[in-house]
Amino acid sequence: MAAPSVSSPQSDPFLEPDDAIDHIHGPASAPVTVVEYGDFECPSCFQAYTALKVMLPHFGRQLRFVFRHFPLREVHPHAELAAEAAEAAGAQGKFWPMYELLFTHQQHLKDKHLLDYATQVGLDMARYQNEMSDHVYLQRVQEHMQSGRHLGVRSTPAFYVNGVFCDVSFGLQHLHEAVDKALQSS
Repeated sequence: MAAPSVSSPQSDPFLEPDDAIDHIHGPASAPVTVVEYGDFECPSCFQAYTALKVMLPHFGRQLRFVFRHFPLREVHPHAELAAEAAEAAGAQGKFWPMYELLFTHQQHLKDKHLLDYATQVGLDMARYQNEMSDHVYLQRVQEHMQSGRHLGVRSTPAFYVNGVFCDVSFGLQHLHEAVDKALQSS
């Protein structure tokens, strides 16, 4: 397969990071923005998570990473609730520590496990339990999914590099190459 093509950012507003609803790692001034639509129960997303743990420090302040939820409920029955738990943690300023726990324990995403992870990251547990029982963040998760569907996302992980879809189905090296190419053209 040929190297991924990367052009200038598309003007699709669905790919513009929004501090109010997105989880963003890296500076707004970064020349390259990677948006991932992911699922905490997806084995391929776990591979992407491990690759990103290497890529983010490698590219440093040149890369801004945005994570959005796209739980594939039909094949990953715990993914949507895990996404809600991540949002509940995010509301308390702990999205990234929860993100780490959910991916590193993706075989254990039932309610009792999510409760343990919420405790581990230091959440206000009364607030967490109330928000989870009321599904306060389900709408946000569904909004992420709707934006992904608008963009044509059908599987996870789905990556966009500066607004251009990057096919990683044949390996995450394509994502690294796409970021390199985008940096060269910036």
